[in-house]
Amino acid sequence: MEEIKYLIRKELHDFESKFADSVKSHVPLLDRIMHYIVKRKGKQIRPMFVLLSARLFTDKIEESSFRAASLVELLHTASLVHDDVVDDSLERRGFFSVNALWKNKIAVLVGDYLLSKGLLLSLNNKDFRTLEILTEAVREMSEGELLQMEKARRLNIKEDVYFDIIRRKTASLLAAACAAGAWSASGDEEATARMHQFGEKVGVAFQIKDDLFDYGTANIGKPTGIDIREKKMTLPLIYTLQHADPDTRKQIINIVKNHNTDKDKVAHVIALVTKSGGIAYAQEKMLQYRDEALAILHQLPDNEIRSGLESLVRYTTDRTF
Repeated sequence: MEEIKYLIRKELHDFESKFADSVKSHVPLLDRIMHYIVKRKGKQIRPMFVLLSARLFTDKIEESSFRAASLVELLHTASLVHDDVVDDSLERRGFFSVNALWKNKIAVLVGDYLLSKGLLLSLNNKDFRTLEILTEAVREMSEGELLQMEKARRLNIKEDVYFDIIRRKTASLLAAACAAGAWSASGDEEATARMHQFGEKVGVAFQIKDDLFDYGTANIGKPTGIDIREKKMTLPLIYTLQHADPDTRKQIINIVKNHNTDKDKVAHVIALVTKSGGIAYAQEKMLQYRDEALAILHQLPDNEIRSGLESLVRYTTDRTF
């Protein structure tokens, strides 16, 4: 990851400064919360995808690309703040979430504020195509979350529905990040569409990797079984249910529905998923989407930026947290 960041070190440095400026307000409470959020930023994978996608089509990053990266990060941060409220989560990246420190009402308003800042950033600079790309992603993310909630009640998600959910919920924003980066640097619709397709495939692989973390398939710090306790139907579990005998299927569904807080029973489900080949199947699908993304990327000229973007793609599937 550090090698990739070094490749666009100046651009990332400039982006961080511009992003911090973009969230400033005239309300002291908001400024305190924004300072808290900025100081606890994540790995900045999405802005990196924006900037690297832009660099594929230009030697020098212009302000429009920095604004695209800021818009992506504003929308992503807003979605995380709102997600923590929806999930009643008190932690985010090892720190207290906004709702844990300032309660739900303030957290919802903070998320709304971040959304509005992103909209205004684009509108004030007439970045209409970039705004269109990202607004479409927000719609898809909302639909994906609601579709997942609807299906979780019945535990009847099939594989095609699962992929529809993660394409909307997770992959749409990464696809928009790559498309916005390409558009901001090239103004070319064909290039933008190609990078959108590339980002969507990376995003699907990224989400499958997150699913696999729940089963402790690598040296990871995340506790296992969280998705099962939250009745989330992830790919390893879906595969297992589709291929299990009727008695095993009934047993798994009963545990997920009625005993999802029992650590021993959850561990039993994890063991059944492992034994059934669910984890191996999910890993195979993840690598398939990764390789499809790289095939799109390899249609572009070979240079250090393309290599850096390829390394970032591989990081999303090789990461251990």
